Amino acid sequence: MLSCKEATRLVSQGQDRSLGFGERAALRVHFAICRGCGNAARQLEFLRRAMAHLAEHDATAER
Repeated sequence: MLSCKEATRLVSQGQDRSLGFGERAALRVHFAICRGCGNAARQLEFLRRAMAHLAEHDATAER
């Protein structure tokens, strides 16, 4: 099973690349056991989407 440190590393890497099936499965198992890491992953995804939306909005406003 992944440690919280390993799960955090994979979540971060998942922002930059597609995770393999085994990596995604390991994260799901970890998240089922560790609520804190699951919450952190959801928060990171929310922030990523918010920043992408903000960047898109700024690019549109500059035109």
